[in-house]
Amino acid sequence: MGELLNRIEQKAEAVRTALAEAVGAHHSVIYANSLGAEAMVLTDIIWTQVPQIEIFSIDTGRLHQETYDLMEKLQWRYRRTLRLVHPDATALAKLTAERGVNGFYHSLDARLECCQIRKIEPFKRAIAGFGAWVTGVRREQSAARALAQPIEWDAQHGLYKVSPLLDWSEAEIWQYIRTRKLPYNVLHDRQFPSIGCEPCTRAIQPGESRRAGRWWWEQTDSRECGLHPRARPVAAEA
Repeated sequence: MGELLNRIEQKAEAVRTALAEAVGAHHSVIYANSLGAEAMVLTDIIWTQVPQIEIFSIDTGRLHQETYDLMEKLQWRYRRTLRLVHPDATALAKLTAERGVNGFYHSLDARLECCQIRKIEPFKRAIAGFGAWVTGVRREQSAARALAQPIEWDAQHGLYKVSPLLDWSEAEIWQYIRTRKLPYNVLHDRQFPSIGCEPCTRAIQPGESRRAGRWWWEQTDSRECGLHPRARPVAAEA
């Protein structure tokens, strides 16, 4: 156990270093907080060690109640306010009028349009003017994410993308959370390894992949919202 804790502390120190270097290189850095397990690690490190990084989260309007409960726990623990970004009300009203309240189940185009309005457009608004954004993706999570690099030029959004947890295992994420007694979404205890909007997330069954509960009615290669492209971005120059 002592060896495991030492390894996790070393990896946490590497994350702190990577984040501090990102601030030094890109000056204005922002973290798009997904409120998943990985996000608890990054929130703890940023709010206690690298406070120059701004944190925001997107309230799509369709989140689980357990996710809203987690937001409150985080704010109480760190005595910080988590900035929430919301979808454009006019675009959202138009979407539901044309597609229906749950139109995202009917086609891939409808689901991607919903993600575009509820998540991608608010995300673009939030990161506008920043030099880099931080993500909690890990290579273990999917074949597409296995191709990610620690620092990449995100051509889609026009800034650098920093992924300091790429080589962390799920066990290491949870060891960090438990050692520091961090709050986390209680849905993780109900077999929800990946948590998004309530109607688009389900618990996984034994033997399923860790992201099988996201948009489970679609083909595996379409199961991203658009923040993390399925094609490999260009790696940043050393």
